This record gives sequence, structure tokens and C-alpha cells, in this order.
Amino acid sequence: MSSATESFSVRHQAIYEVVKTIPAGVVATYGQVAAIVGCSPRLVGYALASLSAGMDVPWQRVINSQGKISIRSDGAADPRQRQALIGEGIVFSLKGTVDLKRFGWDGPDWDWLYERGLQPPPRRDSAASGRFP
Repeated sequence: MSSATESFSVRHQAIYEVVKTIPAGVVATYGQVAAIVGCSPRLVGYALASLSAGMDVPWQRVINSQGKISIRSDGAADPRQRQALIGEGIVFSLKGTVDLKRFGWDGPDWDWLYERGLQPPPRRDSAASGRFP
């Protein structure tokens, strides 16, 4: 495996491991996951789009920074993502957005991050849970 391919694979694995920590009933943004892993939000999207069938990664819990389901290359949002999130208790506004203050993820525990050499995500707001100073 070339070093570029190996780096790509390692980065995707890190993205998948972070996404696996997002609990049901909350959502993260591509930017949050990217900040933790140290990559671009676009790479997070590419990694999630390239998931193989049967991989146990809750891809549906990652949305864009506007609180919306991102549009795919074919110009449509994935209706499976919306249905999966609704099934987890996520509420969408009439405009199709998720209230990130209500349903936003605060990130994994610090111990989990530091054991893996990852960074805490930026705080969502000043009323964050206190896990990240």
C-alpha cells in the first residue's frame, strides 16, 4: 500500500471511530468530526460516502453546519438519513433543519480522545456540558 493510500485509509478509520461514538438522538457536524480527526469536513463526507455495506458506522448522525442533511452529488438529500434520524428522536423544523443547540453532540470524552491522540471539538456554545473547558 502506498503511503498516500495508507494515510487515506488511516484517516478514514479515524473518522469512522469518531462517528461511532456519536450516540443515538444527537447529531454532529462534518466540521466537528473533522476538527477532532484533523482533516477537512469534505474528507469526512467522502469517508462516510465510501462506507461499505455492513459497516457499523452511524453515518446518518453527521449533518452539515447549517443543521441540514447535505445534498448528494445527484442534487438530492438522502431520505434514509432523515428517516433514520427521526427514528432516533431527532426533530426537523419545517425548513428541514435540526436545532444544533438542542440535538448537537458535545463530542467524545476527553479520555477517549487522548487515548487516540485526537483533539476535542470546538464547543457548541457557552452552555456546553462541561466535558470541554
